[in-house]
Amino acid sequence: MQGKTEIIIQEELSNFWGKYFDQMQLKVNDKGTMLYGFIKDEAHLHGILSQIKALNLTLISINPVKTDN
Repeated sequence: MQGKTEIIIQEELSNFWGKYFDQMQLKVNDKGTMLYGFIKDEAHLHGILSQIKALNLTLISINPVKTDN
């Protein structure tokens, strides 16, 4: 998966944690925290998922964001 992506985790995180997720934008909503940004390649995605696991966070979903081309 590559391109614009949103990753939703259950816990609420402040913007401070953005540095742990390759500077992805963080937005707290009723679902938890949404990490939003551009995924360069599969290795990049796996790095972010590894951080989620290392911080013992709960992954809810990974969703590609459709863009108008």
